[in-house]
Amino acid sequence: MTIGKSSPAARGDRLGFVSLVGAGPGDPELLTLKAARRLAEADLLLYDGLVPPEVTALATRAQHFSVSKRAGRPAVDQDTIHQVMIRGARRGKRVVRLKNGDPFLLGRGGEEALALRAAGIPFEVVPGITAAVAAPALSGIPVTHRGLAAGFTVVSGHAAGAFEPILGAVVPGSMTVIVLMGLRNRERIAATLLDRGWDPRTPAAVALAASTPRMHLWTGRLGELGTARLEAPADAPGTIVVGEVANLSALIGGTRTPARTADAGAPRTLDGPREQARKV
Repeated sequence: MTIGKSSPAARGDRLGFVSLVGAGPGDPELLTLKAARRLAEADLLLYDGLVPPEVTALATRAQHFSVSKRAGRPAVDQDTIHQVMIRGARRGKRVVRLKNGDPFLLGRGGEEALALRAAGIPFEVVPGITAAVAAPALSGIPVTHRGLAAGFTVVSGHAAGAFEPILGAVVPGSMTVIVLMGLRNRERIAATLLDRGWDPRTPAAVALAASTPRMHLWTGRLGELGTARLEAPADAPGTIVVGEVANLSALIGGTRTPARTADAGAPRTLDGPREQARKV
């Protein structure tokens, strides 16, 4: 989908172009063909903190710039990201804004699209596979299944103000609940569902580092979710699944991504994002 005045191939003036690209759940082979092509064409790459180096390394000719917003770590504010994208495009660069999963699912992709539109910058959206579906699937958990769940809801777990109103409105057992970015708040997430009337015996799962060699799956019950010990690296991204479909992981089985040994090269990286942003 191309939104704006031109496409990268058709650009005839000095104005650049921005691609808002979904990186998928982590495995480079789960990128779309278009996403891989945009990375190869990029002059400037702005990437999220959870995007693995095997993916960013595909942008072999680009200047690399981390705009990570990992919890508890120094972050680049959203306005700075907008400014860097706009400045790069105005200098004639092909800019790729690489986002975890899908750009428009809990990733502020809509805000970035609006900022580009307001600045008159041509851009496109390249959808990606969201971890909300991919992480459970790779763990052997279909988010919908005949007779168990006819639908699912996806919510951000980074703050109680984001998930409590939604989870509080879901009828217990009526659908699969998927929580992204909720590992730190899983005790409160579980308590919210239990207070709403969910059965503590409801199957639950946490898929960690899905689609990568570090992948790990915890399965149990909703009543155990808040205090369960998760055997995975502390920085591993996690997807919480609550619902009867979580039981299917034992029957279907998961898909593990083998480690890769290919040399991806050494991309150029800018240190000190706030200071270096002025130079891009």
